[in-house]
Amino acid sequence: MRPFFFLTGALLALPGTIFGASGRGHCRCTPEKPCWPSTTKWRALNDSIDGNLLSLKPVGYVCHNPTYDEEACSNLMKMNDNSLWKSGEPGAVLSPNWEIWPERNESCFAESPRNAPCGQGRIPIYSTIVRTPFHIQRAVRFADKHNLRLVIRNTGHDYLGRSAAPESLQIFTHHMKDMDFTDDFVPDGKKDGKGVGEAVTIGAGVQLAELYRAANKLGKTQVIGLAVSVGAAGGYIQGGGHSPLGPWKGSSIDHVLEYKLVTAKGKLVTANEYQNQDLFWALRGGGGGTFGVVYSVTLRTFKDPPTVFSALNITTGGTAGESYWNAVEKFHSYLPSISDAGGSGYYYIIPDLDFEGQKVSVVAGIFYFVGRDDKESVDKVFEPILSDIESLPGVYVPYDSFQAPSSFATFQLDGEAADEAAGGADPSILGSRLYSEKLLRSKNGPGRLAKAISQLDYSDGTIAIGHLVAGGQVSKNRHVDAALNPSWRDALTHIAVSRKWTLSSGPAGLRQVQKKVTNEDVPILAAVEPHMGAYVNEADVNEPQFQRTFWGSNYPRLLRIKRKWDPEGLFFVKSGVGSEGWDEQGLCRR
Repeated sequence: MRPFFFLTGALLALPGTIFGASGRGHCRCTPEKPCWPSTTKWRALNDSIDGNLLSLKPVGYVCHNPTYDEEACSNLMKMNDNSLWKSGEPGAVLSPNWEIWPERNESCFAESPRNAPCGQGRIPIYSTIVRTPFHIQRAVRFADKHNLRLVIRNTGHDYLGRSAAPESLQIFTHHMKDMDFTDDFVPDGKKDGKGVGEAVTIGAGVQLAELYRAANKLGKTQVIGLAVSVGAAGGYIQGGGHSPLGPWKGSSIDHVLEYKLVTAKGKLVTANEYQNQDLFWALRGGGGGTFGVVYSVTLRTFKDPPTVFSALNITTGGTAGESYWNAVEKFHSYLPSISDAGGSGYYYIIPDLDFEGQKVSVVAGIFYFVGRDDKESVDKVFEPILSDIESLPGVYVPYDSFQAPSSFATFQLDGEAADEAAGGADPSILGSRLYSEKLLRSKNGPGRLAKAISQLDYSDGTIAIGHLVAGGQVSKNRHVDAALNPSWRDALTHIAVSRKWTLSSGPAGLRQVQKKVTNEDVPILAAVEPHMGAYVNEADVNEPQFQRTFWGSNYPRLLRIKRKWDPEGLFFVKSGVGSEGWDEQGLCRR
């Protein structure tokens, strides 16, 4: 999901235990139990991974008694909102709500009073700072042998909290930064030895901005997202990976040529079209942290084409009224036209915004026309849109556009300024739904969608974020056999609601906001098109029927593959494949 900025100019919910017929116990081993590894065993693990085992504390502990450190706390407060800095800290996560362990009322926020208790929360107890596949093997085998809760963390940029868990061992892949570009990649196991075209092979720790910059030096690009701190090879692409380049070339998973990973038994495995095809299928959309520890991904690359960038603000004064919501309806009715012209992008629905002492209601949109070098024809696409929306009383629609020599030139990822602007996520809970092209092309569909969006509660600063990242080639690639939610092939837009909560409200406040998202927001959004589901990486982690919502008809096959490759359920993420067999934290079997 793009960070917000304001523009001014047979579905199975199987009962009982799914995994673990070996009799190793109902619950995983935790520190208070005799089975917890001794200091000697932890030292042995450390030695086996070249001294890369780290005892973790939440990053905020330096701001609390009795470990208060004035200089360290001051430095932390300066960096704590920077997502790139957080991504490199194994004791941090991007969304602070996932630091809390609500059941035990444990948290350790830097912003809390100095004398407030500092608990471990959901920050793992140990981290293996892995730098090679061999390190990953050692960590996985250690966790399997001692029945530990295992967490895979690349950057911590995870809205569903899958890269943190209480009383766990972390595998931190952030430092695996290798990138290898080739003009003709040959997948392992391809018998004729012939290449399949240009590609890049990246280590698990490579972040989106790093990959874009490296590819740009070669005049290339690839289908990935835009949030600079996201890890390209982690949960992003394993969950499906939407992209502003998607309508041009298809989903990110459509262009994965090969995964290399460590399985639950600590084996090195290659998954592609020529070997371990079932695992290759599952990793393309089945979700991160579920089937193994991916340490390398190979993606197709393309010559970076010219791109037209457009931006508009639909604005009304005062609180959101009839004109504003009519504008939201009209805007959605024109999304198919923008898509037909090759457009993709993001838009922010912000009713009742306090801006420079005034109340305004805004829809701020940014759009990319990848592969277009004709700015004038793109402007013509927007002429009827602007004219129609501006005919509404009290509605103003400033618009601008420019021609760029490449898509990279429009993404604002080309310097330190982008790094410095990589703000951390506000404490918030997401809910979302996909909406079909058919709905938005129908006579009443845009109105039904706008009405649903208007029924959400915006009194606390909540916004709705639209992602025009489907349609086009994403839809045309429906022949690609992968685990991606089939609804993506019918979708045109993905809308997420981001509802804030305050750190000072603690676990009780967090639970209250979570209930509002799960019990009020998501049902409103889902009622428009109940069959469409949601995007697994940007959704409500408490979806009651996550199997159907995140994977549709693909879930039974995914579960069979999960059982084959991870029969004991070593890899767990909440609302992930097979997670129905475990409690909320993945510590005890249901």
